[in-house]
Amino acid sequence: QVQLVESGGGLVQAGGSLRLSCAASGSIFSINAMGWYRQAPGKQRDLVAFITSGGSTNYADFVKGRFTISRGNVNNTVYLQMNSLKPEDTAVYYCNFRTSPYYGMNYWGKGTLVTVSS
Repeated sequence: QVQLVESGGGLVQAGGSLRLSCAASGSIFSINAMGWYRQAPGKQRDLVAFITSGGSTNYADFVKGRFTISRGNVNNTVYLQMNSLKPEDTAVYYCNFRTSPYYGMNYWGKGTLVTVSS
């Protein structure tokens, strides 16, 4: 059974930094992309960033220049370096792994809370 586990969330002052990690346990075949989403209270879940199996990255406009997504040296790990944090970045951050269409799987972690104080 595959599980994604996020870590690294917490409370930080505006302007500070945090690094989120996501590690998968179990076997996942043919990952197409690994990404991070976030959901603030009362709002929808939004894509923050993703990285493809080929190493291409994509960022939401609201984090461009501040956040960096990367893959770990160990398979099935992904990180999100968050700099220059703003109070509006406060949300639960979720890790997502998506496989190729052949396998058709979409895995989610349970989330880690990031709180940015002003």
